[in-house]
Amino acid sequence: MNLGEIETYGEPGAVVYLSDCVDLMRLMPPESIDAVFADPPYRLSTGGVTVKSGEVASVHKGDWDRSLGSFEKDHEWNLRWLREARRVLKPSGTLWVSGTHHIIFSLGFALQSLGFKIINSIVWEKPDPPPNALRTAFTHAHETLLWASKGKGARHTFNYDLVNSPNPGGQVSSVWRIRSVPRKEKLHGYHPTQKPLRLVRRALLASTREGDLVFDPFCGSGTTGVAAKELGRFFVGAELEKEFCELAARRVRAASRGGMLKNIPGVRAGG
Repeated sequence: MNLGEIETYGEPGAVVYLSDCVDLMRLMPPESIDAVFADPPYRLSTGGVTVKSGEVASVHKGDWDRSLGSFEKDHEWNLRWLREARRVLKPSGTLWVSGTHHIIFSLGFALQSLGFKIINSIVWEKPDPPPNALRTAFTHAHETLLWASKGKGARHTFNYDLVNSPNPGGQVSSVWRIRSVPRKEKLHGYHPTQKPLRLVRRALLASTREGDLVFDPFCGSGTTGVAAKELGRFFVGAELEKEFCELAARRVRAASRGGMLKNIPGVRAGG
């Protein structure tokens, strides 16, 4: 199989492939991607419960979110896709990956085992988390994002002046307080693990340049594609579910290329 034989969605410059991410990456040239933003399955769909709209509800998100059978198998999967992601990253490229405590320690160990260098561990603090339904633990109010380069000697992009105040005391810290997905970002359809655009925009603004190519191995609702297009980056995504490919395509087509750049001091579209 080649790339031309895989069903695609989206538009030129922002394409989603209906494909397993490992299969897709194996067809991609080595060192061809500037940045990866990955929101992999958290393996949360194990019969647990949460609170939605004040009611106790199942946390089942889909069969794709189930454990593969054991921690060892889940960890081996993380190693497998991260190994391919490292192969397609440029020497100066970086990778972002999100997770909760269910998988983040596996991801961190896998990154370091494969030779990545972790640049930052970002805490995404949610000011509006659902309460703990069973009252057996503290409310889960954050997720973690790991930002990594290809190795100790790699030079990576960090657009310090775009994300920080000139005042050293005003530097953005590794704790990001960002609300969950607002209703306006769900107008084109529903995805159970959608990330807020503000979160992904900040990551891509900090670590990529205009015209860079961003890859999302677990495209979902297409938030990474929307953020990339709005910031004048190019995008490729992989997604296993056809309905989510269609959702991502609708969101990407509705976004304005370079539309966010005019709102960022010191940045001009095409510059």
